[in-house]
Amino acid sequence: MKKFFIISFLLIICYSCVKNKEEIEMVYPIPTERQLSWQKLDYYAFIHFNMNTFTNKEWGFGDEHPDQFNPTELDTDQWAKVISEVGMKGIIITAKHHDGFCLWPSSYTDHSVKNSKWRNGEADIIKDLAESCKKYNLKFGVYLSPWDRNHEDYGKTEYISYFRNQLKELLTNYGEIFEVWFDGANGGDGYYGGANEVRKVDKKNYYDWENTVKIVRELQPDAVIFSDAGPDVRWVGNEKGYANQTTWSPILKDSLYPGMLNFNKFSAGQENGTHWIPTETDVSIRPGWYYHPEQNDQVKSVDKLIDIYFNSIGLNSALLLNIPVDTRGLIHENDEASLRGLNNFIESAFDQNLVKKSRIYVESSREKFKPELMIDEDLESFWASPKHSNSNLIEIKFDEKIEFDILEISEAIKYGQRIKSFEILIETPSGWKNIFEGSTIGNRRLVRIDSQKTSTVRIQIIDSKGPPLISNIGLFLSN
Repeated sequence: MKKFFIISFLLIICYSCVKNKEEIEMVYPIPTERQLSWQKLDYYAFIHFNMNTFTNKEWGFGDEHPDQFNPTELDTDQWAKVISEVGMKGIIITAKHHDGFCLWPSSYTDHSVKNSKWRNGEADIIKDLAESCKKYNLKFGVYLSPWDRNHEDYGKTEYISYFRNQLKELLTNYGEIFEVWFDGANGGDGYYGGANEVRKVDKKNYYDWENTVKIVRELQPDAVIFSDAGPDVRWVGNEKGYANQTTWSPILKDSLYPGMLNFNKFSAGQENGTHWIPTETDVSIRPGWYYHPEQNDQVKSVDKLIDIYFNSIGLNSALLLNIPVDTRGLIHENDEASLRGLNNFIESAFDQNLVKKSRIYVESSREKFKPELMIDEDLESFWASPKHSNSNLIEIKFDEKIEFDILEISEAIKYGQRIKSFEILIETPSGWKNIFEGSTIGNRRLVRIDSQKTSTVRIQIIDSKGPPLISNIGLFLSN
C-alpha cells in the first residue's frame, strides 16, 4: 500500500510538471542545453599567450624559430588563481594563433613547444592550464586559428586534414572543453613553409565547416562553438567591448559567415531570426591582444572595465575579457589590479537586491506562474504573462523610499527571446517619471542610471513577440 501511494504521488508530480511545461508556449528559435549552460557563465577570460608574446607582435608571420618561445617564470596556477578570484568562470587559451606555433606537442608539426629548448622540449602548456583550471574550478576552452601562416599546405585541400587532426588532439587529450573558438581572420601573406607568398581562401567554403563542426560535436558534445557566425555563439561585431543596445540572440540562417565583409549589418541579430546564436563580446584589457611591455601603463582602468561590463553582459551578451600573459609567463601586476578593482565593484554593487524587501504586482498573470517567482532565489522559475498578452505592467512597491542606480531584468530564455520594447518609470511627488526606454532584454539586461529615490518602480513591457516570461528582477545601489 505504501508503495502504491509513493507511485501515485510521483505520477501526480510528473503530471503537474508536464502540465506546467505545456502551458508555456515556445517562441522559436530556442537555445540548446549547451547554450543554456554557457549563458549562465556571463564572464570568462581570454588568454593570448604564444609566440607573439616573445616577438612583440600581434600577428606572427610563421617563420619564427621555436627557441624564441621562452617564458622565464611560467605559472598557469597563477593565471587560474587570479581569474578565479576576480569572479570569472573560465579560460580560453590561444593554443595556436595565425603563426601556427602550437602550445602543445602536436604530432603534426615541428612548429611547436616540443622543438623549443624551453623545458627541454617537454612542455605542454595546454595540459598545464587544463589542470590549473580544474584545480581552481574554472571551465577550460581552446582557441585554434583556422589560418596557419607557417604550414606549407595552407590554402590547399591537404591543409584541412592537418587542421582537423590538430583539433582532434585538443579535444581528446585535455579533458572537458566548454568552448571551441575559431577566429575569422583567414588568408593573406605568410611564410607557408618557405614560399613567402600571399594565399587567399574562400572563407565561406574552404574549411568545410559543416564537417569540422561534426568533429567537435562528436568529441566534445557539451562544448559551444564560437566563430563570426556560430553555430552556437557569434561575434558581437567589434573588439571594443560593447554589444548593441538592441541585441537579438536569434539570427537568420546564412546571414553571417566567418570573415565576411560588412559584418555589422547583421551583428545585432534579427527579431525573426531562424537560429539561436547569441553574441559574445571579446575585448582586451590592453590596446593589444598580446603582451607588449610598452603597454604596461595602458591597461584599462576600473571605470572603463565597469562600463564594458554593463555594455556587454548587461546587453544580452557574454563578456570574454582578454588578459595578455607577459614574457615571464605571468599575469602582469597592472592587469591584475584592474581585474580586482572590477571584481570589487561587482561584489559591492550586486551585494543587496533591494527588490527582496518589496511587494510585487503585475497587470495580469497565469495562475501557476505568479509574480513572486521573479524575486525568489531560483533562476529557473519565472513569472508568465497570460496567453495572447504581449504587453504587461510590473510594479515593485516598497514601504518607504529606496535609492537605486541599477535595474536588472532577465527573460526565461529557455522558451525563446520575446521582449521587443520596455520602459522603466518611478513614482515622484509630481507623478510618474520615465527614467529609461529600452528594446531587447534576453538573458540579462543591466540598466545603469543616475541614482533615483522612490517608493514604487514600474517596468512597462510595451511589446513582445509572445507573452513575456521574466525569470529575475533586481534593483541595486552601487555607490
